[in-house]
Amino acid sequence: MKKQVKVLGPGCAKCKTTYNNVLEAVKQLGIEADVTKIEDIEEMMKYNVLTTPVLMIDDVIKVKGRVADINEIKTLLTA
Repeated sequence: MKKQVKVLGPGCAKCKTTYNNVLEAVKQLGIEADVTKIEDIEEMMKYNVLTTPVLMIDDVIKVKGRVADINEIKTLLTA
């Protein structure tokens, strides 16, 4: 089953790092995933989050307010 992964953030360094870590984790695992980066403030507000970056997997918030490292993301994707 293909994972739906979203990274929410306004485009700051932490948000970009999180997005790149997600891409690397997906590549290392060799899984199919739709990875979306959401930078629009109004779109982010729909998810009711105040701290970024936010990592969502299948519409569930897994990490917010900090950068998740590649190994942590791999664990979350395979859980």
